[in-house]
Amino acid sequence: MRPRLFGATASVAALALLGSLVTACGSSVGGGGTTLRLVAPEYGNSPATSSKAYWDKLSAAFTATHPDTKVEVTLHQWADVDREVTRMVEEGNAPDVALMGAYSDFAAQGRLYAASELLSIKAEANFLPPLADAGSVGNTLYGLPFVASSRLLFYNEDLFDKAGAEPPKTWSDLKDAAEALKKEDVLYPYALPLGPEEAHAEALIWQLSNGGGYANNSGGYNIASEQNTETFRWIKDNLVTPGLTGPVPPAELNRQEAFAAFLRGEVGMLNGYPSLLHEARAKGMKVGTLSMPVSDTLRDGQALPAAGVADWMMAFKHDDNRELVGSFLEFVYEDKNLNEFAGRYHLLPSTVSATQASKDAAADPSGAQFLNALRGAELYPVNEPSWLQVSNTIKRNIGKAVAPSADPKAVLEDIAQQVRDIAKQT
Repeated sequence: MRPRLFGATASVAALALLGSLVTACGSSVGGGGTTLRLVAPEYGNSPATSSKAYWDKLSAAFTATHPDTKVEVTLHQWADVDREVTRMVEEGNAPDVALMGAYSDFAAQGRLYAASELLSIKAEANFLPPLADAGSVGNTLYGLPFVASSRLLFYNEDLFDKAGAEPPKTWSDLKDAAEALKKEDVLYPYALPLGPEEAHAEALIWQLSNGGGYANNSGGYNIASEQNTETFRWIKDNLVTPGLTGPVPPAELNRQEAFAAFLRGEVGMLNGYPSLLHEARAKGMKVGTLSMPVSDTLRDGQALPAAGVADWMMAFKHDDNRELVGSFLEFVYEDKNLNEFAGRYHLLPSTVSATQASKDAAADPSGAQFLNALRGAELYPVNEPSWLQVSNTIKRNIGKAVAPSADPKAVLEDIAQQVRDIAKQT
């Protein structure tokens, strides 16, 4: 989830798990073996929760059955991992495998193996369909989804009970609940994080709830569509201007700040994902979850997709590394290994079989709700080679659309023009 849903919470410094040895991928090292290099983000937020323990254990298990192989894993903070991998590629020193938030720019450059070159037919067919679609350019899978998440609306049940508010099903219901919460002096009746950390996620959730989104049916961007313009105008007029989104302007409110306020009991409603729900319940909070309320202009009962996010594993082409990389990825995607990582960070596994085997999903009804939402989710258009730059543009600017003095249509059209310019250069 970074996008990121997941790793953006990380604050641990970059770690090297298996020493500082750096060699050419697939080359001979030390005693005559080979080194597989993986670069990944740090998903933990303390030494106790660092991803190092997972990769240490997995690497040891893999090399136990591949005795001539060394796995060298380097962790970076989520804020740095995309830039670091890009730098390595530009310097001609790409890792064998990378885990990060975008893959399509490398696929467009012809640097990545297709999944069919690495995985068995069974393993390739095992990815959840929405994730496989997002990981494919044309009909070829390049971005292997690793862990994923969907978004649901969270509400503080104690605050709702005190305010006499009802869980919302429509935008009007959400406004009514926010007004009731404000009367009870709730600091953030609805927390609207459109700050630069992850504004593109909050924006997509709202756009989808009105039948919009970032892309059109032909595959191009559609930032300033009529539906999206209506969405941001409604948010501005009905939530921001009446003061229902809290003391921090949405364009300055980052996701982590909103989540922290929620955990302090200062937020009535916000969009969240499984790890936040786990943290809230660990604090003894009573939290309800439901699908994002839909626009009142949509037909009753109209099914709309939730917003989904995945992090992507990709394999870079090097001489003589395909067989080793394929073996490693087959091992990574075994149910027990994938579920161990997903469970460690309260995320969702990316494969059909791991989902079925997930004890957390079976034991926790809300976990099943996230999984059900993911099966029909719409993800970012990560298979567009320009998405990494486009998403950065959206994150920096989309919050301006709900400012009290803003014209949402003009803001979205300005973003759309920037996106067109980026797409032309990609």
